[in-house]
Amino acid sequence: MEVNEARRLKELERENTELKKMLAEEMLKNRVLSYVCEKKL
Repeated sequence: MEVNEARRLKELERENTELKKMLAEEMLKNRVLSYVCEKKL
């Protein structure tokens, strides 16, 4: 593996981690909103 390939891999791994965090946050918001909506019905 060349140096620039290793750098790109590291960059993609960082981006993937950030996207996973964003997804987890949105999923949590979704669950909270669902819970709140159920309680109001």
